[in-house]
Amino acid sequence: MKVADFELYKDLLYTKSGLVITPDKSYLLDSRLTPIAKKWGFADIDAMTLKLRALPDPKLVIDIVEAMTTNETSFFRDLKPFTQFEDTMLPAMLAARQNKKTLRIWCAACSSGQEPYSLAMILREREAQLKGWRIEIVATDISQEILDNARAATYSQFEVQRGLPITYLMKYFVQDNEKWKLKDDIKSMIKYSMFNLLDDMSRLGTFDIIFCRNVLIYFDEKTKSKVLTQLASRLEKDGFLLLGGAETVLGISDKFKLMPEKRGLYIHAAPGEANTILRTQQA
Repeated sequence: MKVADFELYKDLLYTKSGLVITPDKSYLLDSRLTPIAKKWGFADIDAMTLKLRALPDPKLVIDIVEAMTTNETSFFRDLKPFTQFEDTMLPAMLAARQNKKTLRIWCAACSSGQEPYSLAMILREREAQLKGWRIEIVATDISQEILDNARAATYSQFEVQRGLPITYLMKYFVQDNEKWKLKDDIKSMIKYSMFNLLDDMSRLGTFDIIFCRNVLIYFDEKTKSKVLTQLASRLEKDGFLLLGGAETVLGISDKFKLMPEKRGLYIHAAPGEANTILRTQQA
């Protein structure tokens, strides 16, 4: 790909999604955008690029962004975040919200739904304990296509074998030929919505728990800081933020502090403590 063409796509992706793509990843443009060019009837990526430089169709831009955003996920991915949800976050919230009995959870960049459905199944296992509670799980993603897949909640044998306990598979899914369909009572626990993390988050309201895993790694530090600042404004003062295992707020944001011995699990940094916390972590 020509340098000028690479720069065009790089700028487009950064502006629309915050995704940072470097020259060593240019092969991804070829592999992921070739099917988009074919879908739109272009002879090749070069022809599509010419269209983008002229008067691009907004729907074409959306297709390009969706093709380049990573949608890797699995049920109970990495497991540790879900044990932390069960053992740390949920007990703390159940105690703190005992009077009003409400709990709001946000799964940002939810991809094809495995993360929010994993949380829903955990909560359903505690159905007796949560009787009388109003629980809302909001799941968002930048891709409308991937959200449609999440709403359908139909998975291949390979997908259900990746991290899903066999007991949950038998209890919450129904087999349909070579596919597995999630039962409606679990599907109904999730509210899906298309949302770009670069946009104003205020319309989403506030949350007690936010999962925003394996997203920040694709942003530059300026974008990471902006997103973390917005997440802090959407998280209740005693709430929890869960980032990916390879992600950190260190040197990027003073809005959160890491919970001791809880990898990826953050809480609000108390006013006046933030800089001290960051210095302590750096030491």
